[in-house]
Amino acid sequence: MNIKNGRPTILIVDDTPDNITLLSNLLKDKYNTKVATSGATALQIVAGAQVDLILLDIMMPDMDGYETCRRLKADPHSSAIPVLFLTAKSQPEDEATGLSLGAVDFLRKPVNPDVLFARVALHLR
Repeated sequence: MNIKNGRPTILIVDDTPDNITLLSNLLKDKYNTKVATSGATALQIVAGAQVDLILLDIMMPDMDGYETCRRLKADPHSSAIPVLFLTAKSQPEDEATGLSLGAVDFLRKPVNPDVLFARVALHLR
């Protein structure tokens, strides 16, 4: 785990600026955060910087979260980084797909901050 300033780094990947702002504000007191507005940008950030956990939206243009996760897990450099899907998708098959691609968790929007903190802490251990 990369601990910068005594805090792990979380990459927030979402194409909606309001979601990025909300998550960044929730997490900024306990974690370092990086943001990406697309799957392609997320892959570039992970290739060039140490990231300890990824919060990943599914519904994004160009490359959806499923494909982003697939590529992260296929790359030895990023395969061990925990990926938590954070999405408005709520069908059991959506969750099953995400978990089958290697995600460690599946959270639904709108996210409960207490649940988010608990899950992030759990997967950073």
